[in-house]
Amino acid sequence: MVNLAVIDYIIIVIFFLIVAFIGFYFGRKAESENEFQLGGKNVGLLLFIVTNVSTWYGGILGVGEFSYRYGLTSWFTQGLPYYVFAFLFAILLSGKINVGGLYSIPQKFRVEYGDLVGKIAAIFIFFLVSPAPYFLMLSVIFQALFGVSNIIGLLLAVIVSVPYIIIGGYKSDIFTDIFDFIVMFVGFIIILIFTVSIYGDYSFLLKKLPETHLSLTGGVSPFFISVWFLIALWTFADPGFHQRTTSAKSGKIAKWGIILSIPLWALFDFLTTSTGLYARAVFPNLDIPAFSYLLLAETVLSPGFKGIFYSALFATILSTANSFVFLSGTTIGNDLFSSSKKLGIKKNSQIGIIISTVVSFIIAFSIPSVIEIWYTIGSIFIPGMIILVFGAYYSKLKVSINIAGAELLMGSFASLFWFSLQKLFPFSEVITTIEPMLIGLAVALIVHIYGLFLNRLKMKNSL
Repeated sequence: MVNLAVIDYIIIVIFFLIVAFIGFYFGRKAESENEFQLGGKNVGLLLFIVTNVSTWYGGILGVGEFSYRYGLTSWFTQGLPYYVFAFLFAILLSGKINVGGLYSIPQKFRVEYGDLVGKIAAIFIFFLVSPAPYFLMLSVIFQALFGVSNIIGLLLAVIVSVPYIIIGGYKSDIFTDIFDFIVMFVGFIIILIFTVSIYGDYSFLLKKLPETHLSLTGGVSPFFISVWFLIALWTFADPGFHQRTTSAKSGKIAKWGIILSIPLWALFDFLTTSTGLYARAVFPNLDIPAFSYLLLAETVLSPGFKGIFYSALFATILSTANSFVFLSGTTIGNDLFSSSKKLGIKKNSQIGIIISTVVSFIIAFSIPSVIEIWYTIGSIFIPGMIILVFGAYYSKLKVSINIAGAELLMGSFASLFWFSLQKLFPFSEVITTIEPMLIGLAVALIVHIYGLFLNRLKMKNSL
């Protein structure tokens, strides 16, 4: 499928060498725990925006598949709701999180809801920020480029994303994100320019695409769209958002950094969605839509430009992979094993990164489906956390320690239970239509409302 010239391989190798150089060069300066964990809590507006934008787009092969299958509905479900919730996060939470100065969501939960709830949240966060799907996507591209096996591809994924994070932590992450940001935009601008010059403008898409592909709703059910909007609620419990917000110089920088990221997300969404639409128009009957970008690149790009575009794919995945490596590692090292203070935050984090890498490698090898990993982990672990995040920062929405623990566990178990029902009754339209995440969110909301009711009852009794 992939036919690259020597110059393309050289460009790809140079890309990885530059990433490694940047990661190690800036990583060696992360001597203090604060620099390792939060980049010195000195991240300015421009650097905040760049790392915020680049980290958002790890699942680029999934974006290509979604655009190929559903057209503009991809943007309507995978772009628009995230802009809305990111804006609300900036307005409602960014200032409070930055002033609080805590490294992570589990730390905040531990302060507000007790140590046990903090530990449970740490377990949830560890799975939510597992780099496993990104290791798998990197492996898929390595397999396509070099003809290696999946296990070798996964090993290469670890080699290009983990070592400099172990050395430099968040300091390495944010500076490699600058380079990744440039490469990912340049690569997709190039392929779109080449594609339009060969096949023509919007009139080509009108002629070749199904009508539903150029509709925002794409002919899918409102229920399908609403589920994706609910999944986007994950933004409020996104550990990366919390970490980057804490690392900003001020709450104002965090707020405006997120708000100003939105038009850049919209621009990159335009590039990726347009490229996906052209791939669907040029190759209407692909067996594996996830490879749509790769096939289009093979068709429209000349040697040299292919190398830049493949580097852009790597950059888009890598910018998220290394962030998740760091987040999952610090979750293990400092949130889950917070009582182990002898080694210090930095050493604990480094040990956590190694453990996370091994666990994620095993997950990626055992479940060779990015979508399945995302869907399963997200549906189970997100529902119980979202409302508690708001409660942690707004006292009127805060519930007791016992209710918080029950909400975390019952929201997740409800989703898991519904998953089990779907496996047991695959032909039941009611059970298979309703998403497990909806059940989990509903149960979590009921528990939370009950907790607020108990709070009011306690206040009345105390008067």
